[in-house]
Amino acid sequence: MNEQNITVAIIEDEKPASRLLSSMIAAIRPEWKIEILPGNITGATKWFRSHKHPDLTFLDIHLSDGNAFLFIEQAQPEGMIIFTTAYDQYAIQAFTVNSIDYLLKPIHQERLEQAIMKYESLVSISRKNSKEDIIDVLKSISNPTKKYRTRFLIDSYNSSYTLSIDKIAFFYVNEGVTFAVGFDCKEHVINLTLDNLMEQLDPDFFFRANRQIIIGLKSITRIEPYFNNRISVHTNPAFKDKILISREKASAFKIWLNY
Repeated sequence: MNEQNITVAIIEDEKPASRLLSSMIAAIRPEWKIEILPGNITGATKWFRSHKHPDLTFLDIHLSDGNAFLFIEQAQPEGMIIFTTAYDQYAIQAFTVNSIDYLLKPIHQERLEQAIMKYESLVSISRKNSKEDIIDVLKSISNPTKKYRTRFLIDSYNSSYTLSIDKIAFFYVNEGVTFAVGFDCKEHVINLTLDNLMEQLDPDFFFRANRQIIIGLKSITRIEPYFNNRISVHTNPAFKDKILISREKASAFKIWLNY
């Protein structure tokens, strides 16, 4: 996508607000093509059904005939979304529909520019990597409707004990056996596969690095570029092997670290 050809839609129920936002965007990126759409679900959905979807949509949460989440359900926008609203109670829900930012009104130029730069960064890395990986991360982060595992019951000889999630640095598999490694370096056998674990772990704090290991956010000390556009991850405690993020997952991993 050429930056000169980026298309932007503004869906805002107040015309003065939409014109102001349009002028603010134009001041930052004068080369972008900006379209002001009807500030209601019916009109905006009709436009989306008859036009090529814009690359980026600035979407007011409160439209004249309902909220923006109903519009998203009906229009299924293909581009990225930045929400604009005077209310902050929808912030968590906004990120469950793959929006990339959430701007509170009155919108300040500096904050708008930060959101635009975030969009450009995501576009840049998505060109090089799997769009599905990026979407998966955006979908999984900050989902308020799902309850994630907080502890494990570990069997040990003739007794059992509980292991809290916040005590675990990472999980790995060796010869078909899954281990949880604590920050104290102790290893605990977990009777679940890594695939099963990823369905139960909070994606805000755990990332499937590769087929061998799931890393915890709090265990990561630094990351470094590696051959063939891969990423080398260092943890504390250290894993016995090198932890590598594939080229295909690199963008999704960076997005995860930045949320």
